[in-house]
Amino acid sequence: MKNQLTALKQHIQRSIIGQDKLINRLLVALLSDGHILIEGVPGLAKTSAVKALASGIKADFQRIQFTPDLIPGDITGTDIFTPQRGDFKFMPGPVFHDIILADEINRAPPKVQSALLEAMQEHQVTVGGTTRPLSDIFIVIATQNPLEHEGTYPLPEAQLDRFFMKITLDYPSIEEELEILHLEQQRLNNTPASPESIIDKNTISQARQDVCNIYMDEMLERYIITLVNATRSPATWLAERGDCLSYGASPRGSLALARAARAYAYLHERDFVEPGDIMEVAHDVLNHRIALNFHARAEGLNTHTLIDELINAVPVP
Repeated sequence: MKNQLTALKQHIQRSIIGQDKLINRLLVALLSDGHILIEGVPGLAKTSAVKALASGIKADFQRIQFTPDLIPGDITGTDIFTPQRGDFKFMPGPVFHDIILADEINRAPPKVQSALLEAMQEHQVTVGGTTRPLSDIFIVIATQNPLEHEGTYPLPEAQLDRFFMKITLDYPSIEEELEILHLEQQRLNNTPASPESIIDKNTISQARQDVCNIYMDEMLERYIITLVNATRSPATWLAERGDCLSYGASPRGSLALARAARAYAYLHERDFVEPGDIMEVAHDVLNHRIALNFHARAEGLNTHTLIDELINAVPVP
């Protein structure tokens, strides 16, 4: 099973140069049954990475291009009246697939963004008073442009909290960009082969069960809770950060951090969690669950810096 995950990672790396952290976090989210939000300016291979992941999995993939004119029914599906039968028939929306790419999710207004809330949290959709289950391996991988860009809408806090992780991408290095140019030239000169699926849904379900069985010592569980609690009252650990928060991470953050640490350990072929696993994924699990107040932002503080300071301040067991 782990050989298949390694092959899946290599499959993605053949299409995406650099962005190793993004590829790793996509696999962590997949194994943790968690949704992921990817933020970055256009052209950083956000969509390409998700499509490469989906092409290596024997599952249904659907891309939803979010635009300002979408309505919630375009996502969830709707009841359509059929004159021949004289009744309504449910037409499922794109959310009834295994892997969903919600492309540029913050281009759509909040009402449409919120159409995914029930699906992301409960793996079901309710339309017209009828609740319908979604796929067992249902996962939403959303991309968004930075909020400073024109025509974007901030995601509601409740929806941000449903995302297991948020990854912020930066520009590639000069060497990586040179390699991207060479790869693109190879693609132009060669007919692309049809991608072959490497892993199926049953294998993913089994891997998720294996991740749940990864051992975590109670001291590490307490460390996770202490670290998440520190995001709610940072002054306990950092005297100079007494007034910097609008709100901190919820208990859902503790659950997500534990799941992510187990998946990270599993990908590194260990059957137990180390403190380093927790620290490695803490930024991506917690950064979107913390909101700084205006005073802190005006002083140039950001959530990544705050999380770094808290990781350094909270004692490691």
